[in-house]
Amino acid sequence: MHRNHRAAALTATLLAGALFAAGCSSGSGGKKSEEAAADAGVGKADTPRMTVAMITHAAPGDTFWDLIRKGATAAAAKDNIKLVYSSDPNAGNQANLVQNAIDQKVDGIALTAAKPDAMKAVVAKATAAGIPVVGFNSGLDDWKQLGMLEYFGQDENIAGVAFGERLNQMGAKHALCVIQEQGQVALEARCAGLKKGFKGQTETLYVNGTDMPTVKSTITAKLQQDSSIDQVVTLGAPFALTAVQSVKDSGSKAKVATFDLNKDLVQAVQDGSVEFAVDQQPYLQGYLAVDGLWLYRTNGNISGGGTAPVLTGPAFVTKENVDSVAKFAANGTR
Repeated sequence: MHRNHRAAALTATLLAGALFAAGCSSGSGGKKSEEAAADAGVGKADTPRMTVAMITHAAPGDTFWDLIRKGATAAAAKDNIKLVYSSDPNAGNQANLVQNAIDQKVDGIALTAAKPDAMKAVVAKATAAGIPVVGFNSGLDDWKQLGMLEYFGQDENIAGVAFGERLNQMGAKHALCVIQEQGQVALEARCAGLKKGFKGQTETLYVNGTDMPTVKSTITAKLQQDSSIDQVVTLGAPFALTAVQSVKDSGSKAKVATFDLNKDLVQAVQDGSVEFAVDQQPYLQGYLAVDGLWLYRTNGNISGGGTAPVLTGPAFVTKENVDSVAKFAANGTR
């Protein structure tokens, strides 16, 4: 609890000075992110111009990462930072993108460590080159060993346990945990935590998250095969919405709940087709990762003291509280 209190206090302090303005980014989708962050821009830091590279394991078409980028873009605009965004779901290719950033002599690197072993060598190279590296979203158990300066994200194991405990309260007996990328540490931790917290039976189903029609057919087939499954747990908003269709197609009576949310998922919680979502606040993760590098470069600050992560979740979004989140989801920031 003490760590969570520190994280909450730090988050509140950092957000108090947030000014939403247009940022500089590269790669696909950058223009939309910049426009979304530009609505309320009223000023930015007068510190020297910096270049920050953000490198993620995002798969094409996964809208979750749009929220990460919007947060990063808002922080970059406030902090007078040129943000260079790139991504690749393949761990080796992601490591190459980090190496490219090192070669370009950027002022800071923010990255996700979904496959920590693939990041070890390039993080060491960045550190040796005097480039600070912060982690976010994936790699909570490995960021310190990798030599990163800070980490911003959700403790996925704790989130999974809390998810399982909520299913207990709802009377579920047989949960199907759908993982869209096998071996991705954050996703695996979610299902592992679920198994710890849930008193019923937990079963894991691996699907190819880059092929949504196949995701749908695979979940449908599993539900048709086993009518005892009364709860489908997905690890991303698009997969939850697809699972809702699978439940209908299969004739199953299973309920659907999920990690993460977006605008459409918020609507699904409102209409009851999805029971609840766990929000790790991806916008906040992107914002804090970029802002953390600026604070370190300009004032020597290290969030969490370099020993503890800054937690951005979990927070449950249910039918009871979803309306308070809906207006932000409509803006594309939750």
